[in-house]
Amino acid sequence: MSAFDVKHHPSEIRYRSAEKRLEIDFEDGRSFSLPAELLRVESPSAEVQGHGPGQKQVLGGRRHVGILAIEPVGTYAVRLRFDDLHDTGIFSWDYLYRLGEEQEKIWADYLENLEARGLSREPPRRA
Repeated sequence: MSAFDVKHHPSEIRYRSAEKRLEIDFEDGRSFSLPAELLRVESPSAEVQGHGPGQKQVLGGRRHVGILAIEPVGTYAVRLRFDDLHDTGIFSWDYLYRLGEEQEKIWADYLENLEARGLSREPPRRA
């Protein structure tokens, strides 16, 4: 199996800009609705995940982030361009599927990590 073999394939992807949610239907019948905020703070980019174990960054202030563009990357992934100008994460179909399956736990862990670091989901107020 090569690095580009994927287990899960989407049949449809929709972005609901008013709700700031990415909806993905997979060929196996599963469907997920993922908030842009979750996708941003769980971006597979090195900026968020780091370059090794234990280097993941906890990002605050992303409650209102949206997605500007969804760009195909081969047949295995999409690049999401967020309105905070983050655009380096390549979201494989399998990664998006895992985020959907584990969304509740991932979200709870995110909120716990924000609190532990004294961070907020709200963006900083401008002076």
